[in-house]
Amino acid sequence: MRREGFRKIYDLTERVIPSQHLERRFDVEETLDWACNGALDRLGFATAGEIAAFWALVTPEEAKAWCTQALAQGRVIEVAVEGADGSLRRGFARPGLLDEPVPEPGDRLRVLSPFDPALRDRKRAERLFGFHYRIEIYVPEPQRRYGYYVFPVLEGARLIGRIDIKAEGRSKVGFNPPHGTLALRAFWPEPGVSMGKGRLVRLEAELERVARFAGCDRITRATDWLRQAG
Repeated sequence: MRREGFRKIYDLTERVIPSQHLERRFDVEETLDWACNGALDRLGFATAGEIAAFWALVTPEEAKAWCTQALAQGRVIEVAVEGADGSLRRGFARPGLLDEPVPEPGDRLRVLSPFDPALRDRKRAERLFGFHYRIEIYVPEPQRRYGYYVFPVLEGARLIGRIDIKAEGRSKVGFNPPHGTLALRAFWPEPGVSMGKGRLVRLEAELERVARFAGCDRITRATDWLRQAG
């Protein structure tokens, strides 16, 4: 595979995948079990609907049936997951998950990709974090609430806002020396999030990390970059 601008150019399937794998066939039950197991292992815990949505290979009814069977076989346990609003929702997890120690997340700020695993299921993210997020690249400019490509910002285990940053005139990632500008256009904290001195220091540290990753040696800030809470 190669890229030509925004286009992806693929080779013929039979020249990439060995025949012993390409010609292998799986029955429906085997595929369903693989898909549901894989979804749950990646999500950690999930409702039947979230398991079904992960690969888009399984219907909600098939996922419910799989959960019922896996529960009876002892392959999963039933859990109650608390959402951001305090409500509990039935879900499933692997046996022993609740016995594992949970590390403290720390207070570092992290700029997340819009396609980060924590956000790929927008409904799940909103239920767990109380964070409503939509990428607006396909929204007409006059109708955008935030911007063309705005990144969620995570602090510890809480999504605290979203940020509009852009690398301008940069060198390619990994090239030395870095050359370019990371432009901070806007930051919108979530309601109830105050941008005190400590949080601003952590945001600055994260901007410096992103600048290095993007091959930029400078950071600029719009004069009105700190916006009203969303």
